[in-house]
Amino acid sequence: MSQTDQTAPAIPVPTLPVHGFQTTAGAHPHAPQQPGAGHLPHPPLRPLPGLIFSSRWLQLPLYLGLIVAQCVYVFLFLKELWHLVSHANDFNEQEVMLLVLGLIDVVMISNLLVMVIVGGYETFVSRLGLQGHADEPEWLSHVNSGILKVKLAMAIIGISSIHLLRSFIALGSSHGGGGHGTILTEVPLDRVMWQAVIHGLFIASAIGIAFVDRMGRDKHMGHEKH
Repeated sequence: MSQTDQTAPAIPVPTLPVHGFQTTAGAHPHAPQQPGAGHLPHPPLRPLPGLIFSSRWLQLPLYLGLIVAQCVYVFLFLKELWHLVSHANDFNEQEVMLLVLGLIDVVMISNLLVMVIVGGYETFVSRLGLQGHADEPEWLSHVNSGILKVKLAMAIIGISSIHLLRSFIALGSSHGGGGHGTILTEVPLDRVMWQAVIHGLFIASAIGIAFVDRMGRDKHMGHEKH
């Protein structure tokens, strides 16, 4: 037999375990897997656990109702915007400022609704499957119940700040003799004081929620290191 007819013996390619899966040496560990590869089918749940787990879908009408509330706020925003534009010549600067703050208030409440609808559905009901989507919210990729509570608390603080600022403007205008327009109304001083106290309580509550969430995450990371 000639030397050219001889074939080299096959060299076995070693396999390396990567995260519990066997991959060929030289292959990229993050190469796309075949559909279903590495994912074992979940066994069917027993009737009682299945019923309890399926009860999460009872929240679906609640989130749909919040979408309807979002539509109401869109209508309210357009109504206030038209009121501002159509009477722009009749309002003074402070009245325009109050109307603009009212529009910002509506937008912030709308943002709060979006966070509750999207984040709550993703966290408590079912996955939305937005991974890799061009319009996926930046905060949704790492959202959980703790982070969602902190974000909601910050949104409530922002809304409370707008209400408190409107009261301060109305209070200063009424005491300064400029509060006799169609928008500005006299605000009692004790009401502004209670708004400031409640706003401070909102801030303290948000700090407490963030602190508890931080402690939980640090404890979880400490368990993972050990």
